[in-house]
Amino acid sequence: MENKNNVTEFILRGLTQDKTVAKVCFLLFLVFYAAIILGNLLIIITIKTSKQLNSPMYFFLSCMSFVDINYSTVTAPKLIHDLLTEKKTISFVGCIAQLFVGHFLGCTEIFLLTVMAYDRCVAICKPLHYTSIVNKHVCGWLVAASWVGGFVHSGVQALLALQLHFCGPNEIDHYFCDVHPLLKLACNDTYVTGVIVAANSGVISLICFVVLVVSYAVILVSLRTRSSEGRLKALYTCTSHITVVILFLGPCIFIYMRPSITFSVDKTVSVFYTIITPMLNPLIYTLRNGEVKNAMKRLWSRKVKGSEK
Repeated sequence: MENKNNVTEFILRGLTQDKTVAKVCFLLFLVFYAAIILGNLLIIITIKTSKQLNSPMYFFLSCMSFVDINYSTVTAPKLIHDLLTEKKTISFVGCIAQLFVGHFLGCTEIFLLTVMAYDRCVAICKPLHYTSIVNKHVCGWLVAASWVGGFVHSGVQALLALQLHFCGPNEIDHYFCDVHPLLKLACNDTYVTGVIVAANSGVISLICFVVLVVSYAVILVSLRTRSSEGRLKALYTCTSHITVVILFLGPCIFIYMRPSITFSVDKTVSVFYTIITPMLNPLIYTLRNGEVKNAMKRLWSRKVKGSEK
């Protein structure tokens, strides 16, 4: 990762320049980050320790919670620290590393959301063949493919960023390193790079979103022959996943499915998929899922009984 130009570090403008707002955001995002860590850890521990939550859906959910913890850690601690500092800097190598890991985990989560939609589609449309189609071996391969796909995507993004030349301006109008803000600072022609970035990031988000929409359209069509009780149960199961998809993929498509143009709302929109969605995922999946809530109650009861002995 050699930097063949005269820029050794970047200055991040951060989320806000107002010191009063920055102090409020500091407390707010500190609480948000703590909620992300605790909420997703609780999901992972509950699924791993509960014998009732052994279906592929919960395996994928625990994988996504693991990704959420790491994904938010790429940006949240740096954002929280910078909200109370005057000079917000990040080294060139640190910037590329943050870009690589952020896209790696973000793209992995997109693929996991798509895999979870496939799981729900098979479970509802082919209930008698579900266990044979989505078995443990298939689940392992789907998760592995998600990680590999995320790695390939982020590798391309990092290589594109390393091809840029920076000859002076080093102030990034963002709270973390991303490709679009870096394209604005580059001295060389970035048109082709911008098109590749949009094709690589935006198209992946859009294709996965289309696949998700199609899978739920198939589910809705298959529910026409079910009883009203069966339809409600199936829709209840899918609503949580649809909510997460909209909250995560919507902002991603807005940010990346366009040329290298930055808008004033980009930083606010980015907060949704880097912090808000990872924080809300445990709430969305637990509040609307009786099995997870019951498993958490059993886990809590065991801890209370253990502490009383």
